[in-house]
Amino acid sequence: MMNTTTISKQEFYDRIERFQSNIRAEGLDACLVHASESDMANVRYLSEFWPTFEAAAVFVPAEGEAVLIVGPESDHHAARRSVFKNIEKMLEYRESAEPECPGMEFTSFKDIAARYFTKGTMKKLGIVGWSVTTLPVYMALKEQLPDVELVKADQTLLPLRFIKSADELASMRKAFAISELAVEAILNEIKPGMTELQVIGIAQREIYKHGGEYEGHALYCFCGESTKHAISRPTHNKIVKNEIIQLNIGARVDGYSSSVGLPISIGPLPERKRKLVEFGLEAHFKTMEMLKPGIPAASVVKDYEAWVKSRGFEKYLLYGPCHAIGMMEVEQPWMESTSDYDLEKNMTFQVDTFFYDHDFGLRWENGVALTDGGVEKLSSKFMKFMEI
Repeated sequence: MMNTTTISKQEFYDRIERFQSNIRAEGLDACLVHASESDMANVRYLSEFWPTFEAAAVFVPAEGEAVLIVGPESDHHAARRSVFKNIEKMLEYRESAEPECPGMEFTSFKDIAARYFTKGTMKKLGIVGWSVTTLPVYMALKEQLPDVELVKADQTLLPLRFIKSADELASMRKAFAISELAVEAILNEIKPGMTELQVIGIAQREIYKHGGEYEGHALYCFCGESTKHAISRPTHNKIVKNEIIQLNIGARVDGYSSSVGLPISIGPLPERKRKLVEFGLEAHFKTMEMLKPGIPAASVVKDYEAWVKSRGFEKYLLYGPCHAIGMMEVEQPWMESTSDYDLEKNMTFQVDTFFYDHDFGLRWENGVALTDGGVEKLSSKFMKFMEI
C-alpha cells in the first residue's frame, strides 16, 4: 500500500475486528460490503480503496481474513491503494458500460465463499450498502449462492463510523481548513457577470492547491431564485448584484468530507431577504448551543423546531437542524424527530440551517465535533453575513 492517508494501518485492522464482532452478534456468517465511485464510504472505511468507474466490495467472514473485491480494471490500483493483501477480481463489479472483457479471468461468489469462509457452511450473508448494491451483483449472489440467505445488514457496520477517532478528527479539521481557504478565495475574486460554474472553478483550484484529494461533495454556488433549491447544481447562470449568492464549499482529505455553507451578496440585500438570512444565522448558532453528549437526538430536533416556531419563522423551514458528516458529507445518523439515539462525544455533525421563501433561500452550514461539554466548531471563520 502506498501512503495515501494519515489514518494508520492498524486503525483499518481494528475496524475489521469490531465489524466481525458485530457480524457474530447478529448471527450472520459473513457480510458483503458495497460501494460505488460516488458513495465509496463503507469500502474505503474498511480497506482504504476508492473505486473509480467500477464498483467494489469487501467480503468479511465472521472469523478469518477479509478480501477486497474489485472490477476488471482495478486490481493493480487496488493492490497499491488498499491495506488488504487479499484482492479478487469479479466481472459483476465492472463499470456500467458493461464491457465483456474477453480473455480475462474472474472469481465468482462461489469461489469467494470457498476461499474465505472456512467455518462450515455459509447460511446467512449480510449485505452492507444495501442501497448501492447493484442488480448484477444481487442476481449473481442468488444464482451462485442459492442456499445462502441474504440479509440487509447496514447496522452491523454503520454505527462503527458514528464515533470518530483522533486520526479521523484530524483529517476532518484539515478538510474544513482547506474549505475555508477556498471560500476566502471566492470572496476575494467573485464579481458580477461571472457564472456560478466559474465561481466553483475558484474553489476547485484552491482545494487541490492546498492538499485536498477531491471535492467533499458537488460544490454549490447559486445566485437568485435557484438558492431556494435544497439540492441543486451550479449552472451558467450569472452572478448579479443585490441578490443572495449561496456558497457550499467542501474539500475531502483522507476520505473525509467537509462543507462550509454561507449566503453572501454583492451589495446590500432587500430588507425582506436580509431579515431571513440573519434569522438563519441566529438559528445556526442556536442549534450549536443545543448539542451536548447525552441528549436524545430527537429532542434537539423538537426543541429546534419549537424555537423556530416561537420566533415566527416556521413557514420558511424545510428541514433541520443536523446530519452526520464523515466519509460522506451526508451520512448516518440523521438527526430527526424520529431519531432513537443519544448524542455522544466525538460524533460529528453538519449543522445544516436551511430556510426558503417563494423566490430565494439560504443555508448556513458548518461542521461540529461533540466534546464533553458541547461542540468543537470544525469551521467558524465565515459565520457572519457579508455584503461585499
